[in-house]
Amino acid sequence: MNPAATPAADVQATIEELWVYPVKSCAGIQLPEAELTETGLLYDRAWMVVDAEGEFVSQRELPRMALIQPAFKMGQLMLRAPGMLSLHLALDAAEDPLKVRVWDDAVEAYDMGDVAAQWFSDFLGPDAPAHLKRLRLARFDPDVKRPCDPAWTGGREATTQFADGFGLLVTSSASLADLNVRLVAAGHAPVDMRRFRPNIVLGGVESHDEDRVGAMTITTSDSAAVIEPVKPCGRCPIPNIDPTTAISSPAVGDTLQTYRQDPRLAGAITFGMNAIVIEGDGQILRAGQKVTADWRF
Repeated sequence: MNPAATPAADVQATIEELWVYPVKSCAGIQLPEAELTETGLLYDRAWMVVDAEGEFVSQRELPRMALIQPAFKMGQLMLRAPGMLSLHLALDAAEDPLKVRVWDDAVEAYDMGDVAAQWFSDFLGPDAPAHLKRLRLARFDPDVKRPCDPAWTGGREATTQFADGFGLLVTSSASLADLNVRLVAAGHAPVDMRRFRPNIVLGGVESHDEDRVGAMTITTSDSAAVIEPVKPCGRCPIPNIDPTTAISSPAVGDTLQTYRQDPRLAGAITFGMNAIVIEGDGQILRAGQKVTADWRF
């Protein structure tokens, strides 16, 4: 054996899918390629719907957010929803400063104006509780640094925009296939990956290998990017919401409860890993790129 040879990585995978969710808790966009930034994928959770007090809202309160479908078109974010004319927003548009809250973080942001506010209120307000009848759309201020929890990053500096807490969510197609075997065995219909809202879906690995690896090196056309899974993703009721109909049923959560209780999160059910960006700001990630990692011990 050549002593200078580099040992093969424990895990050899590929990027199978890339997703961004421009408006927090609305539908995602599957992309063939996406730019990696220090906060995650470009435009991921860059916008967020808030109530009159600036508090974020999500599918937890308003399941119909799942029916709002974004798209990128000619320098614009275009939003469609059933029964609504499409809303077009310039990707660099912003209006008045607006202070918003996402979980425990108060964040300086920008209001996206009255037209966007009316659009979201018209679509989501009629079936909403009284305090959620009037909504606004906020844009993350790129000059703001919203830190990830250092207790999970090992004290390393990492930031995100309006995501729940970390810049990236990594899952695998094998993990979804494992869940679907269990769902079908229990008499339920299989589900697709939209339920879990990942950014990067890995192929070529075993079920939940993403839980067990350290830093992941992604071979790009220019160099390499490095991301690191740091925290299991605890799951709220959102995976129970059918992204096509916005109707909730408990089958997914009930099934996960039987085998995915995670002691790292005091027994909460988990699916996928939250990850941070270590290297590669500005690199282009593409479906099919090679991903390598070693087991975490």
